[in-house]
Amino acid sequence: MSTPTVILPLPSGAPRGLRLARDEHGVPHVSAPDLAALSWGLGYCHAHDRGLQLWLTRVLAQGRASECLSASAECLLIDRFFRRLGLQGSLESRPSGREAELSAYAAGINARLRQGVPWELRLIGYQPEPWTVADSVLMTQVIGYVGLAQTQGELERLLLEMVQAKVSDQALQALFPDIPELQALDGSDPRLPSRELLCRVRLGERVVPQAVSWLHAMPAAVASNTWALAPHKTRSGRALLANDPHLQINRLPNVWYEVVARLDGEPGHYAITATMPGLPVPLLGRTPQLAWGATYSYLDATDSWIEECRDGAYRRGDTFVPFRVRRERLLRKKQPPLELTFYENEHGVLDGDPHQPGYLLCTRWASAGSGLRSIEAMFELWTARDVHEAERVFDQVETGWVWSMADHAGNIALQMSGLVPRRRAGLSGLVPLPGWLAENDWQGFLTASELPRRRNPPEGFIVAANDDLSAYGPVRVQNATMPDYRADRIRQLLEPRSDLGIEDCLAIQYDIVSLQAQLFLERLRPLLPGDPVARLLCDWDCRYTRESSAATLFERFYRELGSLVLGRYLLGPAVLSYLRQETPILIAHYKNFDAVLLEPPVQLCGGRSRDELYREAYAAAASAGPPQPWRTQTQLRLPHLLFEGRLPGWLGFDRGPVVLAGSRATVCQTQFYRAGGRDGCLAASIRFATDFARDTLHSNLCGGPSDRRFSPWYCSELGAWLDGRYKTLQP
Repeated sequence: MSTPTVILPLPSGAPRGLRLARDEHGVPHVSAPDLAALSWGLGYCHAHDRGLQLWLTRVLAQGRASECLSASAECLLIDRFFRRLGLQGSLESRPSGREAELSAYAAGINARLRQGVPWELRLIGYQPEPWTVADSVLMTQVIGYVGLAQTQGELERLLLEMVQAKVSDQALQALFPDIPELQALDGSDPRLPSRELLCRVRLGERVVPQAVSWLHAMPAAVASNTWALAPHKTRSGRALLANDPHLQINRLPNVWYEVVARLDGEPGHYAITATMPGLPVPLLGRTPQLAWGATYSYLDATDSWIEECRDGAYRRGDTFVPFRVRRERLLRKKQPPLELTFYENEHGVLDGDPHQPGYLLCTRWASAGSGLRSIEAMFELWTARDVHEAERVFDQVETGWVWSMADHAGNIALQMSGLVPRRRAGLSGLVPLPGWLAENDWQGFLTASELPRRRNPPEGFIVAANDDLSAYGPVRVQNATMPDYRADRIRQLLEPRSDLGIEDCLAIQYDIVSLQAQLFLERLRPLLPGDPVARLLCDWDCRYTRESSAATLFERFYRELGSLVLGRYLLGPAVLSYLRQETPILIAHYKNFDAVLLEPPVQLCGGRSRDELYREAYAAAASAGPPQPWRTQTQLRLPHLLFEGRLPGWLGFDRGPVVLAGSRATVCQTQFYRAGGRDGCLAASIRFATDFARDTLHSNLCGGPSDRRFSPWYCSELGAWLDGRYKTLQP
């Protein structure tokens, strides 16, 4: 149990009645007379334990890496990316209904700043400026875009690059069968882009430069699991909720920061929550009356338009209109400053220089310029009493998430949030449209009631795992989700039971059975020879244990099948290599690729049948030598946020290697990938579950509460996270 054992001293000027303590797990407990004092205490704790993470994230989000960190080419790419987004210039300036709490949070951070800055920042010569309310709003923008909206931007860019790489119409339609714009590449609909027009688009900078794709300071939220159980499904007779957000985990510290909070003015009230440094609100967790979790929604809130440009203007109907020009001065360490120029219109920010005649892309994110409303709404979660109040909160959140909820009365619910553009009927949002046609513009935004939601379903449980939730809403807002493997496996484990307890949910979070492998092996097993290597797959239970050599063999087969079907026949080897080495697309959208691999289209594969292709792929996999245990493929290092492997291992800034179980399609997800020359790993960053029969929350964290290398809480939970052990937090 978590019992506060160490009282943290407060500086002069701290709010009266505020108390800070730390329990045996290093988790801070904040007791305060009101929400403003609680916000001050949370800000102080964030800066105390995660100061390096806090200041480094802000520097990057402001586009000031070249000024504050290094004048390297990599930092310049990062700065150009964030300056191009223009998040700072679009922050709302209207008065906040939570001004007292937001200002108090900033004051708490700055109180800690006055005591000193992390020595790593002093080492590189950076003295942070005071934190402001605008900085917290900026954090909501960054968290909502990097790893969320950027995934859609990358997929849209990929489709255009595929067209320009001469991938055939038939192959594109096989990979993306639900995209109506791909059916009109012959130019039959003048409102849609033809293949000829798409090939004439001049591509400049990537939507997300690879320097940002691997950026350890930014959480890349691509996947997650969450579920909630109604009382008639649980042993305790009370509602139960579980959540495990999957982020890029090969970094220290973890992005999440756990806090136990109490408001003295409300006896018996508490919040056990996971927060993120920079934000003064509870993002995941529970109170006595409410529990909630979140997953990434794969909601499409990013679109691009093709602009016909000349002389600094763009075509609109039959006329040319000047772009708005935004100039920003970029300071660089020991280097002359640079002036960056960006061109904007109603379609967003242009990718290139409109003074050179031709066709360029403009890209817009629906939530650009938002953030304050989301923060104001989520303050209500500190004291929300039930699912109904939580639903009203999530209606106000402007970025794309799926929220799971449960309350003390036994209600359970699922709800999607985010600003979603209202497009012309028949559009997917995945293919750039001619920008000179006004009918291709956004027509406002969907209302919150048009987004998918469920409450108290008859089956007694709700599940979300980045799968397609279109059936729960009147309008289709997802166009390329992850496969249903994880969601279906969770449902498979929940559906037959009516006696589920907290320990069952914790075990499900570590489940390593792959429904993906089962589907492929149903097709492959009848084709296998009778040799000992083939027997590994014939006898395999599709569990990705660390010692399984069958898992390694299956992954060889899966890769060879991809090389054969996608590389040789559909996309070409160069495009497939690019996907595997330079982008996260195969991680985020492998549903589309699996659909083709499970049933390869004969007409696109040289007339070869599925069985022929499977036999060839297996033969190539088997000829690579005896498969080693899966643990040889899943070794992970956790580098320090700033130094990233540049210091000797004996200093302890980097940890590992550690060995993981699971695969891309298991509930206990493990996805290793490479993008832009950097290795990454997607897995559960935090796991938690809670039962309303008790005032407790069970959790473990990949890392620890502190980013201070010499703190006992620097990486204190890694062993428990690996072994499936949970701590118990209580007020």
